[in-house]
Amino acid sequence: MTADLRVVTGRYDTTRALFDGRVRLDHASVTTEPTLPDVFRRLVDGEADVAEFGLTFYLRSLDHGAPFVALPVFPVRLFRHSAVFVHADSDITGPEDLRGRTIGEFGVYGQDPGVWVKGILMDEYGFRPASNRWVVGGLDRPMPPFGFTTHPHPDDVEVVAAPPGETLSGLLETGRIEALFTANVPQPFLDGSPAVRRLFPDYEARERDYYRRTRIFPIMHVLAAPRDLLERRPGLARQVHAAFLEAKELGRQEYRDSARLYQAHHMMPWTNALFEENARMLPDDWWPYGISANRHVLDTFLRYHHEQGLSRRRWGVNEVFTPELLDT
Repeated sequence: MTADLRVVTGRYDTTRALFDGRVRLDHASVTTEPTLPDVFRRLVDGEADVAEFGLTFYLRSLDHGAPFVALPVFPVRLFRHSAVFVHADSDITGPEDLRGRTIGEFGVYGQDPGVWVKGILMDEYGFRPASNRWVVGGLDRPMPPFGFTTHPHPDDVEVVAAPPGETLSGLLETGRIEALFTANVPQPFLDGSPAVRRLFPDYEARERDYYRRTRIFPIMHVLAAPRDLLERRPGLARQVHAAFLEAKELGRQEYRDSARLYQAHHMMPWTNALFEENARMLPDDWWPYGISANRHVLDTFLRYHHEQGLSRRRWGVNEVFTPELLDT
C-alpha cells in the first residue's frame, strides 16, 4: 500500500500504537523527529501533511494567514507549576518575588508551557510579565530563538536573545538570570546542582489543587494539517482523529490492565499507588480528545494567549479547529 499521507508526531504512550502497527491509518506513514521543534518545523516547511504542533505556534500562524487548521487531538498535556526554576542564591521564595526579575524562556517568548505558567501566575498571584526582562535561547545547548515561528510580544515587554554561546541552564546556574520558565527540566537540576531549585518544591500538591479547583489539565499540543488538504479529502480529518483516538485509548487501557500486575510493566516502584490515587481524582478518561470535554481548557489557553499579547485578538474555540470535528 503506497503511503501518500505523511504524519509526523512524537512517540508517546498516546501514539505508540500508530508506530507499532496496532492502529493503522490508510495510506499513511507515521514518523517522528529527534526533537519536537523538528516535528513542528516539518509542518511549516511543507514536509508533513499532518503533524503535531505546539498550540501557541498554531495560533501565531493564524494571525499571519498560514494555511493550517487544527484537529482536536492533544498528544501532550502537562501540569506546569513544576516548570519554573530559580537560582538558589536569589531571594525568590514565592511567585510574588518574581516581579522585576530576569527570566529565561526556551526558544521563544511564550512557548506553550510559558503561556500556561504566566497565565496561572497572573490569575492566581498577580504576576505581570511586563515587570520582567525576558531572555530567550537554548536550554542546555546554545541556539537562537526558533526560526519557524513568529515572535510577537507587547511593546512594554522586554525580550532579548541569550548571548551567543550561552545556554539558559548556564545563565540560571550562574545567577545571570534569576528564574526560568521551561518545557524541559534543566540539566544542572538533573545533575543535582545546588545552584538551581524549583520555585514550587511542592508542585505536585499545587498542581492537584489547581486541577481540583479548575478541572484544567493543560493542553500543550494539537494536530494540524493544511486546510486545503482537508478540503480536497473530505473525511480525512475524521479518519485521522479516529486513528489517534484509538491509539490513545489503547495506551490508556494498558495502564488499566497493568494495574492487575501492580504496574509490573514499569521499572518505577509504586506506580500502582500513583495510578490508584489518580483514579480517585481524575475521570475515567483522564486524557480526552475532542472539543466538548476540552472546551474550558482550550478557552482558558486562548484567553491567556491574547492577554499576553501573543494573539492579535482573542480567538474562539470553534474558530481554530476544523469545522468537521466541532461535534466531537
